Amino acid sequence: MSSALERLKNITNKISSYETTRQENMKILKNLYKEIELDKKLDNFSDLFNFKAINLSGASLLGDNLGEIKQGKYLQILAISYDKNASKKSTNVSLGYFGKAQNVKLSLKNKIVEFIIRYRFEKSFMSLENYYTMLDNFKKDE
Repeated sequence: MSSALERLKNITNKISSYETTRQENMKILKNLYKEIELDKKLDNFSDLFNFKAINLSGASLLGDNLGEIKQGKYLQILAISYDKNASKKSTNVSLGYFGKAQNVKLSLKNKIVEFIIRYRFEKSFMSLENYYTMLDNFKKDE
């Protein structure tokens, strides 16, 4: 019985920690949205989450070399919109263009990379919640 309570306590602590981290992430994400001036392209912060994904060209988003500049490339935030009724289902939308990656100030480049990672962190939680809700369709009547 004690080990079951201990497992429950550990799970509760983990969930609480995730939710606290998620709330803090959203605050920082909103600030970055304004700092890198995405608010000039998208009026509402919440509209970011209507995109299927947001990618970055010109710098790496891989863990091994996070933020590393890709020489000769342009630093640009690209959002992928999806319309199941359109003839071309997905479209790339430029949310921010910052010029040659190697010419962008390091502090700005770091904010852009952080923004993308924080966006993806929140987007993953939204996907998780969506799939969790969808699982209700498979519950059997008892």
